[in-house]
Amino acid sequence: MTISRRSASFSRTLVATAMGACLLVGCGALPGGSGGSGDTLTVMTFAPEGTKATNMPGMIGMAKAYERWVNSKGGINGRKLRVLTCNEKNTANGAADCARKAISEKAVAVVGSYSQHGRAFMAPLEVEGIPFIGGYGVSSEEFQSTLSYPVNGGQPVLITGAGHQLGRACEKVALVRPDTLVGDTLPVLLNAGLRANQMPDASDIRAAEDSADFTAQAREALTSTGGGGGGGGAKDKDKNNGCVTAVLGERTETFFDAFRRTEPQRKKPQISSVLGSVSQSLVDRTGGKDSPFEGAYVTSWYPVAADPLWQPMKKVIADFAFGDDTVDADDSGTQTTWIAYTVLEQILKGFKKDDDVSARKVARALNQVQAVKTGGLTPDLSWRYQDMRAVTGFPRIVNGRVTFQVVQSGRLVAQPGEQSLDMTPTLERAPRGA
Repeated sequence: MTISRRSASFSRTLVATAMGACLLVGCGALPGGSGGSGDTLTVMTFAPEGTKATNMPGMIGMAKAYERWVNSKGGINGRKLRVLTCNEKNTANGAADCARKAISEKAVAVVGSYSQHGRAFMAPLEVEGIPFIGGYGVSSEEFQSTLSYPVNGGQPVLITGAGHQLGRACEKVALVRPDTLVGDTLPVLLNAGLRANQMPDASDIRAAEDSADFTAQAREALTSTGGGGGGGGAKDKDKNNGCVTAVLGERTETFFDAFRRTEPQRKKPQISSVLGSVSQSLVDRTGGKDSPFEGAYVTSWYPVAADPLWQPMKKVIADFAFGDDTVDADDSGTQTTWIAYTVLEQILKGFKKDDDVSARKVARALNQVQAVKTGGLTPDLSWRYQDMRAVTGFPRIVNGRVTFQVVQSGRLVAQPGEQSLDMTPTLERAPRGA
């Protein structure tokens, strides 16, 4: 009986030691760890659809088109790609539900997804070691979690870039933004870009995230910027007296409609926003050349949609989206998902055909990769420790590049005289609280 107890104790110790080793090195047999054994690799993409706030159905559509395209050419190293999708619903519960679905289906990664609720989805993914590749960049957790692998600088980089763009063009700036926790970070980021151009801080104008009436905010923006356009009384003849930027997601259109109707006899300030709040499809829908967004400044992460670098993505959309009109090649969500899956494919190609691919092994490969190429759409990407930057609150930013665009003759085009710019140094100097 004593020998039996010792044997049982030894067995339990051996099992516990093996499990501990697996947690460290990523054994595929752990719960939620292996979605790549056999002939299929399982991943997930989630985004909000059908909500009253921000919706990103193009990210879901792009993921499914990528799945069909990859599988049409034999998969990845002979394995089929299985893409699960999930409606995140713009709620913390919805984000957590999507993460739990990824875990239960043994996904090896969550790819090209959108959610404001980083804490809700990152915590369960971290427990199971599932990497989050190429999120849209609207939650701080995407730039803090060691299992997040961003492909762009997210909202922090866009807003800081907008500050740079406006700092070169305006004398006064007003920011209209959501009255939310995420919205509270925007003035600090915008002001970092403004200060880099020796500009005073912007007027901070808050609005309810789901508001349908922005008349009060429009009047405040007009008043705070002096209600004047370019030239005229500006101290610098090349600058506008005032500029108004709104970052309200899908409600940005509603705000600028109210802004256009406010005191129509007065000359309006220069308007601006960031990609995601203003898009080519929005310009098309609101009149093209006659759109109220004509002349607007827009900051983006990526090259303009007309750039030939996007041709591979456009061909996949044309051949494999099967008439899904949510998949818009001009949409920054669609573009982010394409880039994220480009990263995933390169990482998965590093495994041999007979390897057992687990989430933890994919994360380890991401941690060790020296350069992932995205066809020129971003700088080469790498998430090694030495690639991290000293950006307070956003240490996982490895791509701080922005491009400056303008709506011209109804099209988003590169702003004349402006080159892409790395916002990371500006963010590194930004005060704490961003």
